[in-house]
Amino acid sequence: MITIKMKGSPKHMRNALEAVKSAFNVSKLDKYGQMGVAALALATPYDTGETAMSWSYEISFENNIATIEFKNSNITSQGTPVAILLQYGHATGGGGYVEGIDYINPALRPVFERMANDAWMEARVKI
Repeated sequence: MITIKMKGSPKHMRNALEAVKSAFNVSKLDKYGQMGVAALALATPYDTGETAMSWSYEISFENNIATIEFKNSNITSQGTPVAILLQYGHATGGGGYVEGIDYINPALRPVFERMANDAWMEARVKI
């Protein structure tokens, strides 16, 4: 989430937000999608490597909102994404429990921070 605090005319805020919005087109979002996949692949706990190599992303637009969705195609025979089991933990067949490892959020945080910083830098040039 980005929080904006500003003094002065709302017109300046509107102009600044429009500049940020126009600074990001599909090709730029594609760059961050690729960065996110690379970061997730490096951060994914490694056993066979299948989950680490199964990351992808999808960019979608709906109601003037662009979204980057990161996906992992390594799914268990019961239909559960392995990446989610690693992230949040899971029960074992013998009645035990494997604790999850928060690897997704720390891997993507620098990507999102870079995206926000790049957007503001481009917006400052346009304002």
